[in-house]
Amino acid sequence: MNPAYPFSAVVGLDDLKLALVLNAVSPRAGGVLVRGEKGTAKSTIVRALAAQLPPVAVVAGCRFHCDPAAPDPGCPDGPHEPDAAWVRRPASLVELPVGASEDRLAGSLDLERALTEGVKAFEPGLLAAAHRGVLYVDEVNLLHDHLVDLLLDAAALGVCYVERETVSVRHAARFLLVGTMNPEEGELRPQLLDRFGLTVEVRATREPGERAEVVRRRFAFDADPEGFAARWAPEEAALAERIARARAALPAVRLPDARLRQITAVCAGFEVDGLRADLVTAHAAVAHAAWQGRDVVTREDVRVAARLALPHRRRRDPFDAPGLDERLLDDLLDQTEPGGPDGPDDPEDPEDREGPGRPEGPDDPGGAQSDGSRPDGPAASSHEISGEGGGAASDAPPGDGTGPTPRSGDAAPRDSAPEEVAAVGTPFRVPVLRVAGVGEGAAGRRSSGRGRHGRAIGTRLPGGTGPRAIDLPATLLAAAPHQVLRGRRGPGLVLRRDDLREPVREGREGNLVLFVVDASGSMGARRRMTAVKTAVLSLLLDAYQRRDKVGLVVFRGRGATVALPPTSSVEAGAARLRALPTGGRTPLAEGLATAAEVLRVERMRDPDRRPLLVVVTDGRATSGGDVTRAATALAGVTSVVVDCESGPVRLGLAGALALRLGARVLPLESLGDLVPKRRKAG
Repeated sequence: MNPAYPFSAVVGLDDLKLALVLNAVSPRAGGVLVRGEKGTAKSTIVRALAAQLPPVAVVAGCRFHCDPAAPDPGCPDGPHEPDAAWVRRPASLVELPVGASEDRLAGSLDLERALTEGVKAFEPGLLAAAHRGVLYVDEVNLLHDHLVDLLLDAAALGVCYVERETVSVRHAARFLLVGTMNPEEGELRPQLLDRFGLTVEVRATREPGERAEVVRRRFAFDADPEGFAARWAPEEAALAERIARARAALPAVRLPDARLRQITAVCAGFEVDGLRADLVTAHAAVAHAAWQGRDVVTREDVRVAARLALPHRRRRDPFDAPGLDERLLDDLLDQTEPGGPDGPDDPEDPEDREGPGRPEGPDDPGGAQSDGSRPDGPAASSHEISGEGGGAASDAPPGDGTGPTPRSGDAAPRDSAPEEVAAVGTPFRVPVLRVAGVGEGAAGRRSSGRGRHGRAIGTRLPGGTGPRAIDLPATLLAAAPHQVLRGRRGPGLVLRRDDLREPVREGREGNLVLFVVDASGSMGARRRMTAVKTAVLSLLLDAYQRRDKVGLVVFRGRGATVALPPTSSVEAGAARLRALPTGGRTPLAEGLATAAEVLRVERMRDPDRRPLLVVVTDGRATSGGDVTRAATALAGVTSVVVDCESGPVRLGLAGALALRLGARVLPLESLGDLVPKRRKAG
């Protein structure tokens, strides 16, 4: 499917090919989410998929790509006659940009025709264009939540409902949904993650020979693109033909009741929430059986489907990385095997008594071992996704988030004081910290902000780049008084640019939450540092829920370092926090100065995102520069000081720092108690 990238060169690419193929065979598998580091051919292989899909017949002139054999009875361009003219065209690949609007995705009133001709007409969106094809969302984790909700609802229902400016339309929207993301740039919310049917994690191989082969093939493609494509054309044609055969055979594949109970037992054994996992696993198992040429679902089909459908549904904490314990999967399959000690008998499943399905050939992207055995060695970790040649564990340390492993240079300079790494407790709810005023940053859930989303509070003239959205009633009211003077002679309005009005909406924005954490020896009492880490982790969890960017500055020893540059990956912040050592002197001024520099650089990169500074310290400064001067550089930044001073005698140094910063003070020990408690009934 993607000859420029040998499958051995990217760990997990076999699984990715299989997941895409299963969705091509049966879109009811629910789409594919591809997680992986940058430069692993995620986008390339997804774009190559459309070329392998069988061509589709569409009604000529239908903007919604109706099938002439079974046209949509509610098609806005219909009704279509049984003998309507039709054409055959390749399956479409539609890409949804991260910055797309809701109208661009779902469709809207055709404003040009409404204002110039007086005709109420519907302009289709990208969901209509993707019908019976592929809808691809690159960097899906950066897409606004309301857009993700909309497209996932359409993918689940197979129908797009549009209610816009007096337009009420429904049309078919059945497509293969594929999203790609780099976890370092932030995670999807768990409830949105669950809406993707299958998930695959990929990463580049560390084997020099395999990486060299990728470079050779890329050079060959650049030198002769047509010749390179012709060389692989027979294999691609065979793959497309096999997909078409599997699609045709899909309705005849049986899912025995014993296999269905096995699927539900596996989902229950992994303690996944809801029933979507059971449905997706069943559809994927049926699709895999059709792909393998079988007419009945076997144990191997269930195993392959569970490996792809369950890893991302096992997260119990937002900082958990998706993963699947394959040893537990095999144990659950053994326990529920028909005819086994705990499994029901299934006399209608003869293939299972003979063993799993036939072995797969070298051109088969099945990805799973035909005997259902596990790879040699220890049980797969939560970060491992096995491919056809055996999986390999991720480079991320077990138990950490998906962020990169801290390098030795990330830690603050050491001095002679001993270092300790305190544990982290269970996160708790924290008070809502907001930035004062109204901003215009990216949509989120923290501070008040104006943008494309939220409740309309008025209208305004568009800025220099033109209207982001048109407020139709306000535009008509602005144009109406001038129609006679403009010589109107028909049903349409005579409009000018200065008639246009756009809505002013007020909602919530996300902020940049920059944590400045004191990791010096004065904080080094294990019990107190555990409390500090738990509090910061709780604040990180709050930032995750409110769609913030986060950064982490650590000061100790002789200076301060940026342990985590501003990023949307809150998981990376949690991983760095867990590994944070303590010890040494307290260079408070250097920590504040480093924070000021981080905010200065980030203000140039993202000027609309307002910062919230959270300083976690006991206020002591036993080395370094002038704290007052460093605090002056942070004037105007909304700040909070979490006072970590403890003991019966307190010096109030954190409070003095808060006065210099103009910040609110939150005592560490009462941080969780500041959240209002819900009254008990009665």
